[in-house]
Amino acid sequence: MAWAKALKPVRVVIHYVTSRGPILASGLAFQGLFAVFGGLWVGFSIAGFVIARNLGLRSSLIDVLAQTIPGLIQTSGTDGGGTTGIIDPDILLSAGVFGWTGALALVILLFAALNWLAAARDATRSLFTLPHSETNFLLLKVKDFGLALGFGALLLVSAGLSVVGTLALDTVLQWVGIRDTTLSTFLGRTITLAVMFALDAFALGMLYRVLGGVKIPLAPLRQGALIGAFALGVLKVVGGSLLGGASNNPLLTGFAVLLGLLIWLNFACQVILIAAAWIAVGVRDDGIVLDEKVAAERLEQARQLVAANETQGSPDDRPWWRRLFGRR
Repeated sequence: MAWAKALKPVRVVIHYVTSRGPILASGLAFQGLFAVFGGLWVGFSIAGFVIARNLGLRSSLIDVLAQTIPGLIQTSGTDGGGTTGIIDPDILLSAGVFGWTGALALVILLFAALNWLAAARDATRSLFTLPHSETNFLLLKVKDFGLALGFGALLLVSAGLSVVGTLALDTVLQWVGIRDTTLSTFLGRTITLAVMFALDAFALGMLYRVLGGVKIPLAPLRQGALIGAFALGVLKVVGGSLLGGASNNPLLTGFAVLLGLLIWLNFACQVILIAAAWIAVGVRDDGIVLDEKVAAERLEQARQLVAANETQGSPDDRPWWRRLFGRR
């Protein structure tokens, strides 16, 4: 047992559980559920105006979203195939963002996204055993809004890179003469996953260090972000069964979208916080102080506690009746 408890993965799990990680991840998943639907409505409404004529970019954006949350968006391949999903992108693309439904979705998206980022910041700092951020409330909201725009831009960058990578791959495979084969499909999927892995690692690093406001050294930050990105990649590959299983259950047909998406988001948030716990344990093992001010305050509190115990003297060993009447 001592040997097993000394292993870093075991210590990470213990730290994650004792820091209320599962409960924090469930709260993040609940907040993320509203942000996903609001983001889909607003994002596709804007995409219908901006990239309506660029079929390649629009198709790539749908594919990236479908691979980010498997089983959520329906996709169609060039050969008539595709992936099944619970939301038809054509309905979203025909939605209007300037009507009352679009305005409501925009408000829900903004409120839910900012709440999710605030909850993610508190959860991350909790895993690093740090108190809530003392930054001004308005400044925090401005930073959260900027990060929300940045994470949205990452999806567009991912879609753009996917288009460029696909075109380059098709050109090379056409030269070789193996275009539209099983190998080309495998290579295209691999390139897409590699791009998403790099973007996920970058996003996790930004979440832990910038959003959380924790000055994490580069080495442990890189290690945790790569581990988290790899786990998210595995979850994206096998995650279609989570949403598909809920939609195929006749007892859950009316709740398939909510249940499947909530299950997937819960797993994704668990991965994000477990990777943060890995970084926290690594930082603690290296003896790195993340916040000098918090460390100094805790040291002073410990000194005051020790001083208070010393001034109380030795415990009174008199019989109870002598203590009652104040006699020696």
